[in-house]
Amino acid sequence: MAHADRTTAALRLRPLTDGLGAEVLGVQTAEVAGDLFPVIYQAFLDHQLLLFRDQVLPPAAHVAFARRFGEVQVHVMDQYHAGAHPELYTLSNLDAGGRPNGRHPDRGTLAWHTDGSWQRRTGQATLLYAEVVPAQGGGTGFADMYSAAARLAPGLKARLAGLKAVHNLDFSRRRRHGEAPMTAAQRAKVPPVAHPVLRTHPETGRQCLYLGDHAECIEGLDYAAGRDLVEEINAAAVAAAIVYRHCWRPGDLMVWDNRCLLHKAEAYDTARDKRVIRRCTVIGDVPS
Repeated sequence: MAHADRTTAALRLRPLTDGLGAEVLGVQTAEVAGDLFPVIYQAFLDHQLLLFRDQVLPPAAHVAFARRFGEVQVHVMDQYHAGAHPELYTLSNLDAGGRPNGRHPDRGTLAWHTDGSWQRRTGQATLLYAEVVPAQGGGTGFADMYSAAARLAPGLKARLAGLKAVHNLDFSRRRRHGEAPMTAAQRAKVPPVAHPVLRTHPETGRQCLYLGDHAECIEGLDYAAGRDLVEEINAAAVAAAIVYRHCWRPGDLMVWDNRCLLHKAEAYDTARDKRVIRRCTVIGDVPS
């Protein structure tokens, strides 16, 4: 297509894996000029996942680049906010003295999910920047929900047509943390919301699966039956999808499309290794 040709001509890209993701070469995101950003955005739509290595990206520049994509989320779980920049959600296992504390900062990230699906207007892009990375582990996996939808068994796909899943941040946090990390006030700000299990990407027009770990049940079904169906679809989706697993280096910035990808963090030794990652999420549309 013509737009893909223009993207290739204006950017130096290196594929990350067959059919999913690209590394953008020779670009410092804090210095992107106005005429280059539309080309980067087209590459984002074409490849779903963009990697920028060796970035010099202080917090203010991180937020500024995210705003090029759209409205930036201020996450309801404000205990993760990054000082003067509440738009940043910081994941760190360091104590006040800068030593590993042995605790994972957010165990919910260890399950396949898509950022912001628990909002009415869901996540569009996420921009994740690595400050400190562990010697082993701590990578991130990405699963393509375009390919997952295309590869579903016809009978299962027909069963999903018209169904909506209820996404609930409090459900996923309690489930993965084994406790209630959200306050009553935080829960009140983000009540459960229903979204189509099969959605149409608003910019590419392609169909994709839209579930992940924030999905609790299926609207209109018995709760237990809905839970079983969500688990079945999530497992089938990841098994069918093209998957890329990223091993982080300090200075890596990964930008991905939440509307057509699931992602999850990989475990690491939280008592011995340091990991500090900051995230900025851009709010998108209401799925349809």
